[in-house]
Amino acid sequence: MPLRGRGRSLLLLVLALWCSALRCAAPDLAADRAALLALRAAVGPGLPWDASAGVSPCGWRGVGCDNGTGGGRVVALQLPGAGLIGQLPSGTLGNLTALRALSLRSNALSGGIPTDIGSCAELRYLYLQGNQLAGEIPEGFFSLGLLQRLVLSNNQFTGRVSPEFNKLPRLATLYLENNRFNGTLPADLDLPNLQLFNVSNNQLDGPVPASLAGRPAGAFSGTALCGGPLSPCANTSPPPPPPSPLPLNPPASPEDSKSSKLSTAAIAGIAAGAVAALLVVLAVIFFLFCFRRRMTNKADTSTETAAYGDEDASPETVSVARAEKSGVSRSSKPTASDAKKLVFVGGEPEVAYELESLLHASAEVLGKGWLGTTYRATLEGGVAVVTVKRLREVPIPEKEFRGTVAALGALRHDNLVPLRSYFYSKEEKLIVYDFVSAKGLSSLFHGAGSELLDFTARARIALASARGIACIHGAGAGSSHGNIKSSNILVNDARDGAYVADYGLVQLVGASVPLKRVTGYRAPEVTDPRRASQEADVYSFGVLLLELLTGKAPANSVPGSDGAADLPQWVGTVVQEEWTGEVFDAGIANEALVEEEMVRLLQLGTECTERRPDRRPAMADVAARIEDIVGSAQRKTDSAEFHSVDADHSA
Repeated sequence: MPLRGRGRSLLLLVLALWCSALRCAAPDLAADRAALLALRAAVGPGLPWDASAGVSPCGWRGVGCDNGTGGGRVVALQLPGAGLIGQLPSGTLGNLTALRALSLRSNALSGGIPTDIGSCAELRYLYLQGNQLAGEIPEGFFSLGLLQRLVLSNNQFTGRVSPEFNKLPRLATLYLENNRFNGTLPADLDLPNLQLFNVSNNQLDGPVPASLAGRPAGAFSGTALCGGPLSPCANTSPPPPPPSPLPLNPPASPEDSKSSKLSTAAIAGIAAGAVAALLVVLAVIFFLFCFRRRMTNKADTSTETAAYGDEDASPETVSVARAEKSGVSRSSKPTASDAKKLVFVGGEPEVAYELESLLHASAEVLGKGWLGTTYRATLEGGVAVVTVKRLREVPIPEKEFRGTVAALGALRHDNLVPLRSYFYSKEEKLIVYDFVSAKGLSSLFHGAGSELLDFTARARIALASARGIACIHGAGAGSSHGNIKSSNILVNDARDGAYVADYGLVQLVGASVPLKRVTGYRAPEVTDPRRASQEADVYSFGVLLLELLTGKAPANSVPGSDGAADLPQWVGTVVQEEWTGEVFDAGIANEALVEEEMVRLLQLGTECTERRPDRRPAMADVAARIEDIVGSAQRKTDSAEFHSVDADHSA
């Protein structure tokens, strides 16, 4: 009996502990729910969360639980671009103690990081970029020992970059750029797993730590840092003591006095001679100038060309942003070069015009780049408006130039800017296109006053571009674009069409192409742009897809992007960690209706950017897959609109 009584007691104890565990599990999710509702009340009253009693937070927008929507604990909170505004109070995020991933990027959050953030001991991914957060990083933050990705860029954080970062040994990404951090970087900073790092555009100075010396210079641009990939640090050792002063007014010997007088006379003679020589040189220059002017007035044999103005390099090749007027220079007498004609390609033009009409046209500068300068030319009488590209340098023979341009002119597709004619002389090489009223995709995304595009609009731009490039590839195995990038994709004002520009031009100037200009788009196997393959085009187009989806500029693609991360590498890293939602631009991240299509297009972009060329899909297949994605997204959007209208009528 005593044994049975003891056994019954043990059984009752086990049951009590089990029941207690069950009771404790429920309050954990309830506590998470309460913390989320407190967060909504503080910074996101517009969040569409159903606060009715008994409703689990696991089904709320942006909330993820470790057991799906069935319960468990809140392990992910993803609210990019959700209109959050205000300060994050304590007792909200800090109470989500099972949180592993947090993204509140691209909102209007202010104040500091909550001091109880250290309670989120399971946190691995933290994305707070693009807010107005300020102050120093709280001490409790450095207890997040499992943290792997930290992005605090584009805020107003201040203070020093703390040596306490060494307490985060798993950290693989540390982005602190575009803040107000000051002082020096910790000399003993040691993050053995660090892959991506950027502290550019902060008020930092002093030497770059040895552990970061191998990072690209762009990761430190906009600071006063030195050493490592930057300029060597100035020698800060104290200057040597000044020499002992000489006794004042030493007695002068007769020899010294005589020598002093001789030195003064010599200096005066040298000065007089220099002045005389200068007057002679000026007289010769004036004579030559007058002589040349007389000769020029007697016989003007210059070729009649437009005055194209300055050609300073710019990464934007085509843009319809603010145009500057350019005049036209004319020769007063005909020359032998006037016999040269404007050569039309691709069949008879709808509107024929002569070289002289083109040269007398009023011109507006549209863009300047390393390929050349682009103009909008309105012919006399307004009979036609064309786009003229004046090439900088053409190192290939005339016959090869004419053959290449003729082949490019034979390409015709709704998504290619039509090449109509060209002019070749020793002094000038002009390529003439139809004028397309459109704006460069790069300007739309990264320029001043950049515009928001939803996913369907971005996918349509990708589809139009893919079709145009597939047409180029269809002309033969050796036919390629060679310079695919967002500034060479033109988007019309209706956002329903896109055009591929500058196709094949690198074949004309390839030897002088600065490879650094296109690093972000260039396939890893390309060393000579003139021999870029179709597979290399597919890689560049894949980067373009990733740019459309992430909103990020590839490295070296726009001014100030020198420190940008390798886009395919960055996307691959994030996707590998199964936090795919963080890849998407805040402008489309919350389009839950087409989330599946977004992921499919992202997958296609990663396939196109495979490092091995033979693993990349053909451009025709890429276009077909994007067409299917666009169709699926459009059907879902149309269905949602139909049901919305139907519900309104029912009401």
